[in-house]
Amino acid sequence: MKKLLLACIIAMQTTTISAQHGEVVGGDISMIPQYEASNTIYLDGTGNVIPDLIPWLKNECGWNAFRVRLFVNPTEPDASSITGVVQDINYVKALGKRIKDAGGKFLLDIHYSDTWADPVNQKLPASWASCTTAQAKADKVYSYTKETLQTLKSAGATPDFVQVGNEITYGIVGIKVHPYDADGDDWTGFINVLKNGCKAVREECPEAKIIIHTERSGEYLRTQYFYKKLASLDYDIIGLSYYPFYHNTLAYLISTLKTIASDFPTKKVHIVETAYPIQWWPGDAKYDTRSTWPVEEGKCDGQYAYTKDLIKTLASYPCVTGLYWWFPEEAGNGDSADWTNNTGIVISKWLNRGLWWPASNNGHWPLKTSDGGVLWTMKTFLCPEAAGMTAPETAGDNTTGKNRIYNIQGQYCGKDMSKLPKGIYIQNERKIINK
Repeated sequence: MKKLLLACIIAMQTTTISAQHGEVVGGDISMIPQYEASNTIYLDGTGNVIPDLIPWLKNECGWNAFRVRLFVNPTEPDASSITGVVQDINYVKALGKRIKDAGGKFLLDIHYSDTWADPVNQKLPASWASCTTAQAKADKVYSYTKETLQTLKSAGATPDFVQVGNEITYGIVGIKVHPYDADGDDWTGFINVLKNGCKAVREECPEAKIIIHTERSGEYLRTQYFYKKLASLDYDIIGLSYYPFYHNTLAYLISTLKTIASDFPTKKVHIVETAYPIQWWPGDAKYDTRSTWPVEEGKCDGQYAYTKDLIKTLASYPCVTGLYWWFPEEAGNGDSADWTNNTGIVISKWLNRGLWWPASNNGHWPLKTSDGGVLWTMKTFLCPEAAGMTAPETAGDNTTGKNRIYNIQGQYCGKDMSKLPKGIYIQNERKIINK
C-alpha cells in the first residue's frame, strides 16, 4: 500500500506512517490567501517559484490535509486589529473549496468567537450577547455550527474533520472550566455546549470526524482529567497542541500519549498544532529546549532536528494518526513588527516558525526570487525529493557550523568546495564564488 510521505521517509528511511490507518499530515494554512494577496512569492528548494502552494503541498510533497480556522465575525473592533484574525465564513468557504478541489482533506477549526479562542480567551461573539445562559449558548452553538456546515457543503467545501472549539482546556463561549477542580467551574454547561456542537456535525456531515482540541500536552494528569470529564460526549479524535517552548520536552508529550492510549483506547490523537522557531527564540517561552534543538540566527538546524525527533516519537504510538504544522506559510524576516502592503493588508512576520526561509538581509518584503526558499524542515515534514533538497551529512549537525557550505537557497552542501559545481555559495557567513 502506498506510504504517506511524512517526515523522515526519504531523508532517513527510518520511520513511516502508512495510509492504511487513515493517517493525515498537513498544516494550518489559514493565512495563505492573505499572503497571496500581498504578492508573497514561495520558492521550492531549487529556487523555482511555486505557482499555487496548496496543490504543490498536496501533489509534490505528500500533504493530504489542511486546517483552516473560522471566526464568527472577525471585523468586530475587538478582533479586526489582531494579526491573523480575518477568517470569516466567506473566506473559509473559498479556501475550503480550494483544498477540496486540490484533493486534500479539510479540517475546519471553529473558534466560536470573533477573535482568537485559546486558553486565555474564550470570548462570546459580540452578536451572541443575548445568550446569557449556558443553555442559550448551547442552542446558539448548535444553530451556528449547523448553518456553517450547510454553507460549506453548498459551496463544495465539505469538511472531513471538524474541531468543535479551539484549545478549550479552560472553557468555551464564556463558560469556564479548569483541567482540575476549581471554584466556578460549569462542567454541565460546558459539556452541553460541546454536545450541541457535535450533534450539528453528526447531522450535517456524518462522515466527518469530530476533534476536541486542548493544549495541555505537556501535563498528562490535566489532559487525563479533562477528557475523562467528557466520557459522555460523542467525538472521535483527541486534538493536542504541542509546542516544546510552551509544553516542555518530548518526554512530557510521551507521558501524555501513553496516558491517552491507556485511558482512552477508542480515541485517535491528532497533533493539530506544532511548530518550532527558525532562528529567534520566542520571548514568551515557558521552557528552554535550545540545548536539545538549538535556535541560532541564520540557521534552521534546530527546527529540522526538532521535527525529525517529533516524527520519530509519534511513530511509536499507533493512536497518533494526524500531524499538522501551524502557520507553515509564514515567510517573515524576523522583524518583530508587522508589515502592511500597499493595499492595507497586514502580514505578520513575528513568529519565525514557518517552513519557508525568511527574506534576505536586504530587508525587502515580500520574498523575491533571489531570496531563500523552503527550509531544511522540508526534508522531514515534506517530501525532500519533491522539494529539490538533499539531506545534510548528519542530521542535527548543530555544533559550530564552522566551514559548512550552503547554496543561495539555504541548502546544506557539505564542507568540501572542491566537490561542488560552479556557483555562488555561503561559507562562514561569507559569499564565495566557486570557479
